[in-house]
Amino acid sequence: MDFTHINEQGRARMVDVSSKTDSERVAVARAVVRMQRKTIELIKSGGIKKGDVLAVAQVAGIMGAKQTSNLIPMCHPLLLTSVNVEFTIDEDNNCILIEAQVKTTGKTGVEMEALTAVSTAALTVYDMCKAVDRWMEITEVQLMEKDGGKSGHLKRELD
Repeated sequence: MDFTHINEQGRARMVDVSSKTDSERVAVARAVVRMQRKTIELIKSGGIKKGDVLAVAQVAGIMGAKQTSNLIPMCHPLLLTSVNVEFTIDEDNNCILIEAQVKTTGKTGVEMEALTAVSTAALTVYDMCKAVDRWMEITEVQLMEKDGGKSGHLKRELD
């Protein structure tokens, strides 16, 4: 089996994508932050002392996507053409669903950037709310959809 991120000496390398054709690439990822009911109420009412939780987490998610190649060693630096981070408050399940869509036109996909966006946004929600809810859980960080490149369009089937 050939490993694309290992060179002939068995050491790490960044994959050479120079021969690939540029194409539009899109990836959607999501994460869930589970919390106490009172934490959701504080977020909704603006009662968290650190500020507007979802506004800050949205900017953090965008920044995270832009910094992916600095955080994940084998990721290529990409010119992102769009990053959108959205939140859905699910009061029935005491959680916030975070979804990020990332786009580029290039030689490699943006799955890692989308996953980094939702992870960074979720960590920011945790950081801003930990004073009132230390036992929040960040769960279900997963790629939901990708499009572009050799593998084409793929979408996760939900149960």
